[in-house]
Amino acid sequence: MKNHIVKTYPSTAILEKENQLAWKIAEVASDDTPVTESVENMIVNRIIDNAAVAIASINRKPVITARHQALAHQRPNGAPIFGLPNEQTVHAEWAAWANGTAVRELDFHDTFLAADYSHPADNIPPILAVAQQTGKDGYDLIRGIATGYEIQIDLVKGICLHEHKIDHIAHLGPSVAAGIGSLLQLDPEVIFQSVQQALHTSITTRQSRKGEISSWKAFAPAHAGKLAIEAVDRCMRGEGAPSPIYEGEDSVIAWILGGKNAEYSVPLPKPGQPKTAILESYTKEHSAEYQSQALIDLAFNIREKIEDFNSIDKIVLHTSHHTHYVIGTGANDPQKMDPNASRETLDHSIMYILAVALEDGSWDHIESYSPDRAKRDSTVNLWQKISTREDPEWTKRYHDPDPSKRAFGGRVEVKLKTGETIIDELAVANAHPSGAKPFKREDYIRKFKSLTEQLLDHNESDRFLDIVQELAALDNSGLRKINIEVKSDLIEKGKLDPGGIF
Repeated sequence: MKNHIVKTYPSTAILEKENQLAWKIAEVASDDTPVTESVENMIVNRIIDNAAVAIASINRKPVITARHQALAHQRPNGAPIFGLPNEQTVHAEWAAWANGTAVRELDFHDTFLAADYSHPADNIPPILAVAQQTGKDGYDLIRGIATGYEIQIDLVKGICLHEHKIDHIAHLGPSVAAGIGSLLQLDPEVIFQSVQQALHTSITTRQSRKGEISSWKAFAPAHAGKLAIEAVDRCMRGEGAPSPIYEGEDSVIAWILGGKNAEYSVPLPKPGQPKTAILESYTKEHSAEYQSQALIDLAFNIREKIEDFNSIDKIVLHTSHHTHYVIGTGANDPQKMDPNASRETLDHSIMYILAVALEDGSWDHIESYSPDRAKRDSTVNLWQKISTREDPEWTKRYHDPDPSKRAFGGRVEVKLKTGETIIDELAVANAHPSGAKPFKREDYIRKFKSLTEQLLDHNESDRFLDIVQELAALDNSGLRKINIEVKSDLIEKGKLDPGGIF
């Protein structure tokens, strides 16, 4: 890897494109170094993971909305929509919109955390849709997804967005554009312009993850993917982009991120170096914000030491800056303590999550967030006793440059009314690569079957799992079958969609 220093320059400097981050990203995307077997295998795992959570969310309102919008833009030989018959295809950008929303809705797919946050599997729906529509094969898709993961994770390592209240999809637009560039084997100049355009159009604030968190949280990554497809299409037609998008006098860095004196270091693969960043990411065993994964597992451990929850005086979670300020009491967000809050808000309240995990000793992507569950008197009582504190040591471990040493958990102190204190800690989730039970292929398949068994015919489930595990060998006709058809009588046809403009 080579670290690239990224900073702003006055317009009079006339920064050559070869010295711009977007060009260096384009060079990585156009490098045709073969994808390693371990990366190929992990890409298959993540496609299975995406399919699992997409099908599980198939009848949730945002997914229905996105699907109906997409169906207004049908195209022969376009790209399919998760849940619908394979022959019912739409324009690639709208398939990315529908499928990306379905993947993100439950907050149950993969994650990478460093200087910023990310769900790198958000790259898969738009890259897959373009591959299906443009006649590409399985290995082309693998190459594109490997690039998408690489660029997003490298940007997340080097550039913090959230400290400036910019949403993490600002790293997704460029990574999708780069991934499509690899998929289509585009000229570096086209990728360069596409990356810049995709970034320019996908800058949004983090208000989408605070206050009354709405369904936009699910739509946001799909929107970035859709915008990236459109950006690549325009640039393939010879159009350009605001440039230098990162380094310019009035650029993203200068006025949205760290300012004109800021300096970032972004690691990128050297020429000829395989793109392996996907191996540093990790999926979720529980349907909740990633920083709660280890803490849910920890709650399962602690509950065995508590005989009576009414005996609890207070619970304090000592954790990282990120966890405290994003999903903890450091957010100063009363919605995170509100039994009437939306599912999206509860998903971003570690106080609620700890209360439910402690009481139930299990976690379900539906029942754990149900209104009745959130309003249970015992839960509300316990919930109100929980607070978070930033611990500099946990913040340091969160940012450790060594992936094997990074920690996303915390230390929980349960103080009983008797004065006794129960203390326990967990650094990473059980499913994390460094955890007690790292996820393997069989775990991804188990997750898929668990989430989809009520919605899929067993033959359809087996067909999908069989074909996706042969991904590298698929031609385009096979690649177009990387889709899942839900039993027709089990998919919501439209009563939850009041209609719109399309």
